[in-house]
Amino acid sequence: MTPEDRARVLAAVAETVSEGSRQSRACEVAGVGERTIQRWQHPETAQDGRQGPLTVPGNKLSVAERESVLTVAASTEFCNKSPHQIVPTLADRGSYLASESTFYRLLRGAELLAHRGRERPKTKHRPKALAATKPNELYSWDITYLLSGVRGQYFYLYLFLDIFSRKIVGWRVHDRESADFSSVLLTEICKREGIDESQLCLHSDNGGPMKGATMLVTMQRLGVMPSFSRPSVSNDNPYSESNFKTMKYCPMFPTKPFESIEAATAWVESFVAWYNNRHLHSAIRFVTPESRHCGTDVAILEKRVSVYEIAKNKNPSRWSKQTRNWSRIDVVKLNFLKEDLVSDKQTAVA
Repeated sequence: MTPEDRARVLAAVAETVSEGSRQSRACEVAGVGERTIQRWQHPETAQDGRQGPLTVPGNKLSVAERESVLTVAASTEFCNKSPHQIVPTLADRGSYLASESTFYRLLRGAELLAHRGRERPKTKHRPKALAATKPNELYSWDITYLLSGVRGQYFYLYLFLDIFSRKIVGWRVHDRESADFSSVLLTEICKREGIDESQLCLHSDNGGPMKGATMLVTMQRLGVMPSFSRPSVSNDNPYSESNFKTMKYCPMFPTKPFESIEAATAWVESFVAWYNNRHLHSAIRFVTPESRHCGTDVAILEKRVSVYEIAKNKNPSRWSKQTRNWSRIDVVKLNFLKEDLVSDKQTAVA
């Protein structure tokens, strides 16, 4: 912060305090601490304790010793080895220059820790951000466990979800995980929904049935574009995870294991019927996934706007601001940056 900026902050805080405000509140609004304001007000007596010790450690490496460490690390013999390999090798030869942590610290200070070698450096990039503006444009799918009557054995629910409408567009219950089952189900969904080539993008995690050869070949044949989460990151596939939570925590979910695969299939069928046709989904303005999928939610939301306007005109004193926002959510995003999702959420609540 420049001296001019400090002077402006000091003047603003002083003016606010003179008008009766607390200095702590003024500093909070200005984005600085009270101790910082005190140092600025009395620079001649200010002491910054963050400078560290003023004395030089007695065991500090000399300039020659530092150069020796860097020379050895950059030599032809050790340039491709880590300090954890260099230090023991030198010790076997009866030589000790410094510890592994000191090697790393000196190499970092000399900017000699850049990625080397033919292998690709590790990356933590997010998967490609996707957005849906209509049904049958972006799907999410996953597999979840359903308890069976036999301890240690499970039934597996394959479930495909339309991210735009939140409708469950396809599901099956099987006794094992297999890319063959998922590819058959995807083929049925594309045929039933009339999905054309290059129309649909399908997002999933990195499980075997998701990235199996059969599934990938089926997607290529159908013209479905794949999208995958980062390994071991469930937040990259939030819509399927949220749907499974709704299913397993709803009141109708059985408290006992399913006795057979037929019983599990019958229950899932009843849940899907309720979820698609009766459940008012909070993320799509409390309409059913089926109504949003087929477009009838537009008329429903317009009617709600009229009802609220009539209620406000009838009793205006009960409304301090605008009526509830019942406008349709036209874009649903997947794997966008956090600030974009927060902005969208605030808009939806408004």
